[in-house]
Amino acid sequence: MCIVNCLLYKGGILYGIKINFIFGNTNIRGVIGYKDKVSEKLQANINTIQNLCLLFLLFVMGVTIGINNEVISNLFSIGLKAGIISIFTISFSIIFVRMIRRFIILESDKIEP
Repeated sequence: MCIVNCLLYKGGILYGIKINFIFGNTNIRGVIGYKDKVSEKLQANINTIQNLCLLFLLFVMGVTIGINNEVISNLFSIGLKAGIISIFTISFSIIFVRMIRRFIILESDKIEP
């Protein structure tokens, strides 16, 4: 259903194929990891590989945003909205955690120092 919605929303078959490819790859990698078919050498270097992929992704995203003149011209308003959203998110997270903690008795609360 998600794939049909993505095709209708984005209006392109290539976008739907890309979504299928991403989810298919994720499922295949999950099965390979679950079956423990990854070599020891790859497991030892997986953290470095993930960090390099993340840095490459951040670099590409930064270049894409930097090229877009509309984003650069509206950078202040986008930053202001992002700041407001983050402040409310952090504030309400703290409030809800404190409210929920009153109803849950934790093991550490029973132990006296």
